[in-house]
Amino acid sequence: MKRSLLILLFVCAGIVLGTLVERLSDGISWLSWLAFGMNFGITSPFVLDLGVLTLTFGATFNLSVSVILFTVIAVLCGFAIFRRK
Repeated sequence: MKRSLLILLFVCAGIVLGTLVERLSDGISWLSWLAFGMNFGITSPFVLDLGVLTLTFGATFNLSVSVILFTVIAVLCGFAIFRRK
């Protein structure tokens, strides 16, 4: 359980750092390949109005080279830390 939560923490950290690098490298010509990616999902949310309750469903994912790269690096670092213990 502890190991799973720590791996999840490393994955989240990799996603956040990858997104940060993506945003920072977008304007730099020789690093712009890190910002290459695509957005996919439901862009206009689905709304279910039941009178008393209104539910809104929607999800979008931003997948770029830097997010994938940093997530893989973070997971490998997490496994390397667990291997030492």
